[in-house]
Amino acid sequence: MKIELAVLPGDGVGPEVVAEAVKVLGAVGQRFGHEFNMRYGLVGGASIDQSGTALTAETLHMCQDCHAVLLGAVGGPRWDDPLATVRPEDGLLALRKELRLFANLRPVKVFPMLADSTTIKPEVVKGVDMVVVRELTGGLYFGKPKKRWTTSRGRRAVDSMVYTEKEIERILRVGFEIARRRSKKLVSVDKANVLESSRLWRQIAIELSAEYPDVELEHMLVDACAMRLIQRPADLDVIVTENTFGDILTDEASMLAGSLGMLPSASLAGVPGAGKSITFGMYEPIHGSAPKRAGQNMANPIATILSCAMMLRYSFGLETEAEAVEKAVASVLERGYRTYDIVERGKASIGTREMGDLITTAVRG
Repeated sequence: MKIELAVLPGDGVGPEVVAEAVKVLGAVGQRFGHEFNMRYGLVGGASIDQSGTALTAETLHMCQDCHAVLLGAVGGPRWDDPLATVRPEDGLLALRKELRLFANLRPVKVFPMLADSTTIKPEVVKGVDMVVVRELTGGLYFGKPKKRWTTSRGRRAVDSMVYTEKEIERILRVGFEIARRRSKKLVSVDKANVLESSRLWRQIAIELSAEYPDVELEHMLVDACAMRLIQRPADLDVIVTENTFGDILTDEASMLAGSLGMLPSASLAGVPGAGKSITFGMYEPIHGSAPKRAGQNMANPIATILSCAMMLRYSFGLETEAEAVEKAVASVLERGYRTYDIVERGKASIGTREMGDLITTAVRG
């Protein structure tokens, strides 16, 4: 298979972790006979520095011409002026909107050998293996009106949580479909006791559940879900929720796995299917640009590498290749290798490049 891949390294540690993921994809190509043609572009702060905008039309068109997008991270303190009219995150939001990436999948799996790497008791995180399905192109991050202004009584600002029936139904359907292939249990997270948009969300979830009689649907308020993630995370399997709630809950859930550096994500333009059913997507680690770690060969590349496994599975239908990457990561961890963020106290860690090299070698077999 010949694959055209848009690669957007971004800012901070983004270029470092993406470089290791590209090496792993190269090993996949060599082992399984695929050709990856990498087409590079700028996004976020790097794009602002060069062109004055967080995402150029040229980079967007390149992404649209490719089969999938691999993204590092965006942002950093040098572009973090609250009065700035252009911010690195604008590029990320524009990619999601223009590429119609409405469904964000964030798997949270605790590797057994890392159960002691988290601040939570090992017996609590044992067996955690869930998927959070987050709506990605609606809600507070995109709703209008969205502005700030000054009145005679002082400064004011407003953000709007806006959702249409179509937006809610399509993301709930992704949740139901994934739950159907796993434990057949779906938790729909909202704030229906306070928000009108959440009441609509819950109503549509109930209506849609009639099409999935084999899936057990549970409604949970977002604050209760936040507590459940810490109290009994292994009870959860598939969670579906709106944009802002999903963003916060998945960052919380990352601590179950020991580090943000362990969690991949897929942002998809369609309902993911099994086997050869594929969809366009953008793949990235859920962590940020970590500017303090940039250039120090410290960042954990595993989340980005596992994002590539998701890419192979969802955008190309290459299940065997995806499993090969995941098994390579597990084998390296099983042998005791750790980056700084997941290493046990008093033990030595390895760098970004070293971890990437080990996983690349393991993929080659």
